[in-house]
Amino acid sequence: MGKKYYTVWRGHQTGVFDSWDECRKAVEGYQGAIYRSFPDKEYAWKAFDGNYADYIGNNRKHVSKLSPEELKAIGNPDPDSISVDAACNSVTGQMEYQGVETQSGARLFKMGPFPKGSNNIGEFLAIVHALAWCKKHNINLPIYTDSKTAMAWVRNKKARTKVTQTNENRELFELIRRAEQWLENNTWDNEIRKWETEAWGEIPADFGRK
Repeated sequence: MGKKYYTVWRGHQTGVFDSWDECRKAVEGYQGAIYRSFPDKEYAWKAFDGNYADYIGNNRKHVSKLSPEELKAIGNPDPDSISVDAACNSVTGQMEYQGVETQSGARLFKMGPFPKGSNNIGEFLAIVHALAWCKKHNINLPIYTDSKTAMAWVRNKKARTKVTQTNENRELFELIRRAEQWLENNTWDNEIRKWETEAWGEIPADFGRK
Protein backbone atom coordinates (compact mmCIF):
# COMPACT_ATOMS: atom_id res chain seq x y z
CA MET A 1 0.00 0.00 0.00
CA GLY A 2 1.46 3.34 -1.10
CA LYS A 3 1.46 6.63 0.74
CA LYS A 4 -1.95 8.32 0.99
CA TYR A 5 -2.85 11.98 1.42
CA TYR A 6 -6.24 13.08 2.73
CA THR A 7 -8.15 16.08 1.44
CA VAL A 8 -10.75 17.51 3.82
CA TRP A 9 -13.24 19.96 2.30
CA ARG A 10 -15.52 20.08 5.33
CA GLY A 11 -14.43 19.27 8.86
CA HIS A 12 -13.14 20.70 12.12
CA GLN A 13 -10.05 21.56 10.07
CA THR A 14 -9.75 21.61 6.29
CA GLY A 15 -6.84 21.11 3.93
CA VAL A 16 -4.56 18.19 3.05
CA PHE A 17 -3.31 15.82 5.74
CA ASP A 18 -0.40 13.41 5.54
CA SER A 19 -1.93 10.56 7.55
CA TRP A 20 -5.29 8.95 8.30
CA ASP A 21 -4.89 9.76 12.01
CA GLU A 22 -4.63 13.49 11.24
CA CYS A 23 -7.58 13.28 8.86
CA ARG A 24 -9.68 11.36 11.38
CA LYS A 25 -9.16 14.08 14.00
CA ALA A 26 -10.24 16.68 11.45
CA VAL A 27 -13.51 14.95 10.51
CA GLU A 28 -14.56 12.73 13.41
CA GLY A 29 -17.75 14.02 14.99
CA TYR A 30 -18.23 16.71 12.35
CA GLN A 31 -21.75 16.60 10.87
CA GLY A 32 -21.55 16.46 7.06
CA ALA A 33 -17.78 15.97 6.89
CA ILE A 34 -16.49 15.61 3.32
CA TYR A 35 -13.07 14.10 2.68
CA ARG A 36 -11.19 11.78 0.32
CA SER A 37 -7.82 10.09 -0.01
CA PHE A 38 -5.39 10.58 -2.90
CA PRO A 39 -2.08 8.86 -3.80
CA ASP A 40 -0.39 12.14 -4.75
CA LYS A 41 -0.01 15.22 -2.54
CA GLU A 42 -0.05 17.72 -5.40
CA TYR A 43 -3.25 16.17 -6.73
CA ALA A 44 -4.75 16.23 -3.22
CA TRP A 45 -4.16 19.99 -3.03
CA LYS A 46 -5.54 20.44 -6.55
CA ALA A 47 -8.69 18.62 -5.41
CA PHE A 48 -8.92 20.82 -2.30
CA ASP A 49 -8.74 23.97 -4.43
CA GLY A 50 -11.40 22.62 -6.77
CA ASN A 51 -15.01 21.51 -6.40
CA TYR A 52 -15.34 18.50 -4.12
CA ALA A 53 -18.23 17.24 -6.30
CA ASP A 54 -15.63 16.48 -9.00
CA TYR A 55 -13.95 14.01 -6.65
CA ILE A 56 -16.79 12.79 -4.44
CA GLY A 57 -20.08 11.20 -5.36
CA ASN A 58 -20.24 10.45 -9.05
CA ASN A 59 -16.43 10.26 -9.09
CA ARG A 60 -16.00 11.78 -12.52
CA LYS A 61 -12.19 11.63 -12.19
CA HIS A 62 -12.29 7.83 -12.27
CA VAL A 63 -10.86 6.30 -15.45
CA SER A 64 -12.57 3.00 -16.20
CA LYS A 65 -11.01 0.10 -18.08
CA LEU A 66 -14.40 -0.91 -19.46
CA SER A 67 -15.27 -0.32 -23.10
CA PRO A 68 -17.62 2.51 -24.11
CA GLU A 69 -20.24 -0.12 -24.93
CA GLU A 70 -19.93 -1.68 -21.48
CA LEU A 71 -20.13 1.70 -19.77
CA LYS A 72 -23.21 2.61 -21.78
CA ALA A 73 -24.88 -0.67 -20.81
CA ILE A 74 -24.18 -0.05 -17.10
CA GLY A 75 -25.28 3.57 -17.17
CA ASN A 76 -24.74 6.10 -14.38
CA PRO A 77 -25.55 5.91 -10.67
CA ASP A 78 -28.60 7.75 -9.40
CA PRO A 79 -27.25 10.87 -7.65
CA ASP A 80 -30.41 11.15 -5.54
CA SER A 81 -29.53 8.14 -3.38
CA ILE A 82 -27.61 6.88 -0.35
CA SER A 83 -24.30 5.05 -0.53
CA VAL A 84 -22.98 2.83 2.26
CA ASP A 85 -19.67 1.17 2.92
CA ALA A 86 -17.64 -0.50 5.65
CA ALA A 87 -13.97 -0.69 6.51
CA CYS A 88 -12.31 -3.45 8.49
CA ASN A 89 -8.67 -3.65 9.56
CA SER A 90 -7.52 -7.15 8.60
CA VAL A 91 -4.91 -7.12 11.38
CA THR A 92 -6.91 -5.80 14.35
CA GLY A 93 -10.44 -6.68 13.21
CA GLN A 94 -11.61 -3.14 14.00
CA MET A 95 -14.68 -2.47 11.84
CA GLU A 96 -16.74 0.65 11.14
CA TYR A 97 -19.40 1.63 8.63
CA GLN A 98 -21.08 4.75 7.30
CA GLY A 99 -23.73 6.10 4.95
CA VAL A 100 -23.47 9.24 2.84
CA GLU A 101 -25.41 11.23 0.30
CA THR A 102 -24.26 9.85 -3.03
CA GLN A 103 -24.10 13.19 -4.82
CA SER A 104 -22.49 15.38 -2.16
CA GLY A 105 -20.65 12.82 -0.04
CA ALA A 106 -22.13 14.40 3.09
CA ARG A 107 -22.27 11.85 5.89
CA LEU A 108 -25.67 10.74 7.16
CA PHE A 109 -24.46 8.28 9.80
CA LYS A 110 -21.35 6.50 11.03
CA MET A 111 -20.95 3.66 13.52
CA GLY A 112 -17.88 2.12 15.11
CA PRO A 113 -15.19 1.17 15.29
CA PHE A 114 -16.19 -2.19 16.74
CA PRO A 115 -13.65 -4.87 17.71
CA LYS A 116 -13.47 -8.31 16.10
CA GLY A 117 -15.79 -7.67 13.19
CA SER A 118 -15.64 -8.19 9.45
CA ASN A 119 -16.24 -6.17 6.33
CA ASN A 120 -19.32 -8.21 5.42
CA ILE A 121 -20.87 -7.55 8.82
CA GLY A 122 -20.25 -3.84 8.41
CA GLU A 123 -21.73 -3.78 4.90
CA PHE A 124 -24.83 -5.63 6.15
CA LEU A 125 -25.35 -3.32 9.11
CA ALA A 126 -24.81 -0.27 6.91
CA ILE A 127 -27.58 -1.29 4.51
CA VAL A 128 -30.03 -2.00 7.34
CA HIS A 129 -29.07 1.27 9.04
CA ALA A 130 -29.79 3.12 5.78
CA LEU A 131 -33.15 1.40 5.42
CA ALA A 132 -34.10 2.29 8.98
CA TRP A 133 -32.83 5.86 8.51
CA CYS A 134 -34.99 6.28 5.41
CA LYS A 135 -38.04 4.86 7.16
CA LYS A 136 -37.55 7.14 10.15
CA HIS A 137 -37.35 10.20 7.89
CA ASN A 138 -40.11 8.97 5.55
CA ILE A 139 -37.72 9.03 2.57
CA ASN A 140 -37.63 6.49 -0.24
CA LEU A 141 -34.15 6.59 -1.78
CA PRO A 142 -32.14 3.89 -3.57
CA ILE A 143 -29.29 2.50 -1.47
CA TYR A 144 -26.00 1.63 -3.12
CA THR A 145 -23.55 -0.95 -1.76
CA ASP A 146 -20.53 -2.60 -3.36
CA SER A 147 -21.11 -5.85 -1.45
CA LYS A 148 -23.10 -8.63 -3.12
CA THR A 149 -22.74 -10.67 0.08
CA ALA A 150 -24.42 -7.97 2.18
CA MET A 151 -27.20 -7.64 -0.39
CA ALA A 152 -27.86 -11.39 -0.09
CA TRP A 153 -27.86 -11.23 3.72
CA VAL A 154 -30.41 -8.42 3.67
CA ARG A 155 -32.52 -10.26 1.12
CA ASN A 156 -32.52 -13.36 3.34
CA LYS A 157 -32.87 -11.25 6.51
CA LYS A 158 -29.96 -13.15 8.06
CA ALA A 159 -26.27 -12.30 8.53
CA ARG A 160 -24.54 -15.57 7.74
CA THR A 161 -21.20 -14.52 9.17
CA LYS A 162 -18.42 -16.92 10.08
CA VAL A 163 -17.14 -14.55 12.76
CA THR A 164 -17.43 -16.06 16.23
CA GLN A 165 -19.08 -14.11 19.04
CA THR A 166 -16.78 -13.29 21.95
CA ASN A 167 -16.88 -10.98 24.94
CA GLU A 168 -15.04 -8.39 22.85
CA ASN A 169 -17.59 -8.25 20.04
CA ARG A 170 -20.74 -8.87 22.06
CA GLU A 171 -22.04 -5.36 21.27
CA LEU A 172 -21.52 -5.96 17.56
CA PHE A 173 -23.48 -9.21 17.62
CA GLU A 174 -26.27 -7.45 19.48
CA LEU A 175 -26.42 -4.96 16.59
CA ILE A 176 -26.59 -7.87 14.15
CA ARG A 177 -29.52 -9.40 16.04
CA ARG A 178 -31.31 -6.05 16.14
CA ALA A 179 -30.74 -5.57 12.41
CA GLU A 180 -32.13 -9.03 11.64
CA GLN A 181 -35.13 -8.32 13.85
CA TRP A 182 -35.71 -4.99 12.09
CA LEU A 183 -35.71 -6.75 8.71
CA GLU A 184 -38.24 -9.29 9.98
CA ASN A 185 -40.57 -6.67 11.43
CA ASN A 186 -40.45 -3.99 8.75
CA THR A 187 -41.13 -3.51 5.05
CA TRP A 188 -39.46 -1.05 2.70
CA ASP A 189 -39.69 0.16 -0.87
CA ASN A 190 -36.07 1.26 -1.22
CA GLU A 191 -34.14 -0.40 -4.02
CA ILE A 192 -30.84 -1.86 -2.86
CA ARG A 193 -28.49 -1.52 -5.80
CA LYS A 194 -25.00 -2.80 -6.57
CA TRP A 195 -22.41 -0.04 -6.93
CA GLU A 196 -20.48 -0.69 -10.16
CA THR A 197 -16.97 0.13 -8.97
CA GLU A 198 -15.20 -0.59 -12.24
CA ALA A 199 -17.49 1.77 -14.10
CA TRP A 200 -17.96 4.50 -11.51
CA GLY A 201 -14.92 4.35 -9.21
CA GLU A 202 -14.97 3.82 -5.46
CA ILE A 203 -18.36 4.13 -3.79
CA PRO A 204 -18.84 7.61 -2.26
CA ALA A 205 -19.09 6.10 1.25
CA ASP A 206 -15.62 4.55 0.88
CA PHE A 207 -13.35 5.33 3.83
CA GLY A 208 -10.48 6.16 1.50
CA ARG A 209 -7.89 3.82 3.01
CA LYS A 210 -7.22 1.54 0.04
